[in-house]
Amino acid sequence: MMPLEPVVLSFSAVFLLGLGFGSGPCNIACLPYLGPVFVATGDGVNKAWHILLPFSAGRLSGYALLGTFSGLLGLMVQDWIASPWVRWILGGATLAVAFSLIWRRHKRDSGCRAGHRNARSMAVAPPVPTELAGALPSGLFLMGAGMALNPCAPLSTVILAAATTGSAQEGMLLGVDFGIGAVLVPTLIYTLGVAHFGQQLKQHMSRWGNALENASVGLLLLMGTGTALGWIAP
Repeated sequence: MMPLEPVVLSFSAVFLLGLGFGSGPCNIACLPYLGPVFVATGDGVNKAWHILLPFSAGRLSGYALLGTFSGLLGLMVQDWIASPWVRWILGGATLAVAFSLIWRRHKRDSGCRAGHRNARSMAVAPPVPTELAGALPSGLFLMGAGMALNPCAPLSTVILAAATTGSAQEGMLLGVDFGIGAVLVPTLIYTLGVAHFGQQLKQHMSRWGNALENASVGLLLLMGTGTALGWIAP
């Protein structure tokens, strides 16, 4: 077998590589994981950052981690991210997000019942439907990191380039550079498109709001379980 030739990429080239990846395959891969969250919450464009900030931070951290270890350890990182534990992280994080949404629903419904009981005797502040359970941001962060750790052709190129540098610092910078490019377009699409669609869907189908939320959580449970067991590959 011929030895692999070193790959040297400039930071601008790595950024463009991430931008191209984020403009196409990334959106498709993220949709089954992030889409149900936006539909279940129905928070809309103004509150989309509650979901996208931890998710994108997780992705950037994942790419930075891969770049750092590639600079230190070389191409053995390719085998490292191909191991089952990577899908366990993404699957487990998706399940954590699903259970967080279930807990959020429980808190909201409990607040509604408490408000009805006390409405005759005192003014009760209505439940805040956009309140997120504490575990949701953590789950979204790990979900983003899990998405970043999944092997793909552009990421393999970045790993090879980072390994060529032989420097943890330069490898990390390459990973972050790729990550910034990869999250820019999905952030815009999910903020202006998917978040708005989720909000409009819940508003125009308010009669079936609970059913939509249940279906979204059910899809997350399915995606999380399937990913962890290797039945679904993002």
